[in-house]
Amino acid sequence: MAYNVLVVDDESVIRARLKGYFEKEGYRVQQAQNGEQMWHEFNRQHIDLVILDINLQGSNGLNSGADGLSLTRELRSRSDVGIILVTGRDEAIDKIIGLEMGADDYVTKPFELRELLVRVKNLLWRISLVRQAEQKVIEQLEQKDDVIVFDGYALELNSRKLLHGEDLIKLTKAEFELLAAFALHPQQVLSRERLMQQTSHRNQDVNDRTIDVILRRLRNKLNPDLFVTVHGEGYLFSAKVED
Repeated sequence: MAYNVLVVDDESVIRARLKGYFEKEGYRVQQAQNGEQMWHEFNRQHIDLVILDINLQGSNGLNSGADGLSLTRELRSRSDVGIILVTGRDEAIDKIIGLEMGADDYVTKPFELRELLVRVKNLLWRISLVRQAEQKVIEQLEQKDDVIVFDGYALELNSRKLLHGEDLIKLTKAEFELLAAFALHPQQVLSRERLMQQTSHRNQDVNDRTIDVILRRLRNKLNPDLFVTVHGEGYLFSAKVED
C-alpha cells in the first residue's frame, strides 16, 4: 500500500511540483494551501507524512511563520504523523523552534527534490521502526501479568502506572517503556541499541543519547542503584522481579 503524503504550501506551483514528483515515485499525494484545508484532508483520511511550509500564509493572506509552527505543534499534539518542515530561510533558530514544536526534519528552500525524497523515505522508515517497537512492547506486556513488583515498587503494565507503596510516581511514555523493558529483562545486560528497539523513538541520530537521557530521569525518580552501567556494553536492571 502506498504511503499517503500531505503537502501544505500556499504556493500552488510548489504544491503541483511536489505532487507530480512524489506520485511518480509511487506515493499518494494530497494538497492543502492553508491550515483549514490541511485539517480537512487530515481528518478525512489516514496521512503518513506532512510536508509543511513554515512560512504558511494565514487565511487573511498575511505571511506569518507562526502559522506553520502553530500547525506543527497542533499536529504533534494530535498525532504521531511524520512532519517535515520547509523553511524559506537558512536560519538555525527557525529549525530549532520547528523541531521543538514537534517536527521530525526540515529542508530549506530552494531544495532539491531528490534530497526531499530521501528525507521522506528515511523518516517513513524510522516511523515504521517505531511502530514495530510499539507493537513488540504491547505483545510483551500482554504476555505478562498486569503487575511486576521489584524493590518495593509495583509497575502496573496495563494502566501504565508505577507505585511505591501508596505513592504514584508519574512517568512519561518514554520512561514507562524503558522501565518496562528493564523489568521484562531483569539481571540482563541490555545495549542501547536493544533498548531503542524496545521503546518508541524516531530519532536515529547516533550522537543523540536518547536512552541515556531517559535513564537519567528514571534514576532521579527511582532508586538509582536499580540501573547499573556496564561500561562498553549497556545497562543492567539489578532488581529481583516478581510477577
